[in-house]
Amino acid sequence: MTNITRLFDFPYYQLSKQNLPDALVTKYNDQWIKTSTQEYINKANTISRALLRMGIQKDDKIAIISSNNRTEWNIVDIGVLQTGAQTVPIYPTISEEDYQYILNHAEAKFCFVSDAEVLGKLNMIKQNVPSLTEVFSFNEIEGCRNWKELLVLGEDETNQDEVESRKNAVQSDDLATIIYTSGTTGRPKGVMLSHRNIVSNVMDSAKRIPFEEGNSRALSFLPVCHIFERMILYLYQYYSISIYFGESIEKISDNLKEVKPNVITAVPRLLEKVYDKIYAKGTELTGLKKKLFFWAIDLGLRYEPYGANGFWYEFQLKIARKLIFSKWKEGLGGNLDLMVSGSAALQTRLARVFAAAGITIIEGYGLSETSPVIAVNDTRNHGFRIGTVGKIIDNLDVKIAEDGEILCKGPNVMMGYYKDKEKTDEAIINGYFHTGDIGEIDQEGFLKITDRKKEMFKTSGGKYIAPQILENTMKQSRFIEQIMVIGDGQKMPGAIIQPNFEFVKEWASLHGITLAASNEEIIENPKVIERIQQEVETLNEKFGNWEKIKRFELTPDIWSIDGGQLTPTLKLKRKVILEKYKGLYDKIYN
Repeated sequence: MTNITRLFDFPYYQLSKQNLPDALVTKYNDQWIKTSTQEYINKANTISRALLRMGIQKDDKIAIISSNNRTEWNIVDIGVLQTGAQTVPIYPTISEEDYQYILNHAEAKFCFVSDAEVLGKLNMIKQNVPSLTEVFSFNEIEGCRNWKELLVLGEDETNQDEVESRKNAVQSDDLATIIYTSGTTGRPKGVMLSHRNIVSNVMDSAKRIPFEEGNSRALSFLPVCHIFERMILYLYQYYSISIYFGESIEKISDNLKEVKPNVITAVPRLLEKVYDKIYAKGTELTGLKKKLFFWAIDLGLRYEPYGANGFWYEFQLKIARKLIFSKWKEGLGGNLDLMVSGSAALQTRLARVFAAAGITIIEGYGLSETSPVIAVNDTRNHGFRIGTVGKIIDNLDVKIAEDGEILCKGPNVMMGYYKDKEKTDEAIINGYFHTGDIGEIDQEGFLKITDRKKEMFKTSGGKYIAPQILENTMKQSRFIEQIMVIGDGQKMPGAIIQPNFEFVKEWASLHGITLAASNEEIIENPKVIERIQQEVETLNEKFGNWEKIKRFELTPDIWSIDGGQLTPTLKLKRKVILEKYKGLYDKIYN
């Protein structure tokens, strides 16, 4: 089989190449359980047969809400798509109110949940979702039907002909999935993606990722309900890469050592945390070891690809890799040589230092509405440039509008927003999707993102401020965990900062400073305020006078998804933060 036109073609394509013994691997009761390519397909067909017996029709919607990535998710995904129905993946961490809105808006007929916690949230609103007729769980939960019931119901193969005829009827331009964006404002929007949207994006991105077919292992832990990780899973299947599913973000460190992957996908916030952990360990060293560690870091921060720094730098780098960076690699499993980063801007210092360590971070760019990849770096053929998101992938037409907005036209651009023609017509004009991001394309074709169009603001002096650039720079400080730059219509930019309390405590104990136990008291400590002020002033030097953060206030809250300050993809909910910290805003400007 060579022609992939629908999402369910990927596992069959993999089988035509080889039957991987560990196509999908999940940990249950401390044991990694492998599912082969053939078993994956067999179970997907079993699910399809069961769904047909339960009356699932073409274009019915089936929701999946899972707290972790797992084999069952993928089997159900393929099983549903083969029937001509669509999957609606939902973030497990959103509110019950949003569960209710999405399930009603999509008119979901069935819902698969991973665990008791998700089921508990669903049960609170289930009676308000009239379309929902059945709920199945992946874990064994008392009082809830288990997904294995479908494996039993679909055992009888007598209706496989019907499955085949449903599969054959699915066209590449048919709707495959509705992904509800976690929008930083208002109700989630249902992004409609066809089979062609995602398949074309997989095929056009595949050329940029230097995978060795059938000879690599991936660890997957970013939420698969997000199109970035989901598209990557199809890409892994295309390249016959064994997919191991991480238990949770908290257990990633252990999972990396157990699985020893060659590739992972990550978001910048996670990479920042990994780097901070490594850096903290370096500060605990003494004598020559400590000197060597920081010499290697300094070297890494000056890294340029393709030997651009010359022979002497490359010679030193070789030594640094042997003495220091090899231990970083060991801590990440020993085989990790590629990390794919998306969802938000990556700090250039991280791109440099990890590439120097021999663990290249390939940064890409895209949106749910573009399935998602628009551009991605590629270490081969001089296609890797730090500080950019790489070159535009094949078959896309990308241009920069007069106001700097990135516009994209191509087979990856969504069908539209579900049941929302007005918003669709606002977003897609003359075939071009308006991304809402500001960027520029250099002479060699590398795309650089500078900010979100809607997030840029003007000071009262008429100067434009790009908050993301300021925020990314400020987060280089180990004292600053989260920051939101404010000042629309004000005379100067200010900021609301959530300190990195863990690091602040380490710093205080190192300098003999006694801190109170509560975060509320820590942020009022004059020495803490003074130290963070120094950090802000130092990093301010990188900006023009009108851009510098003149005043800031600290918050004791830990910004989180549950706390409402962050979206499920860890972006700032600016409107929510402004409302929540109105008192701090007034303190800065009044």
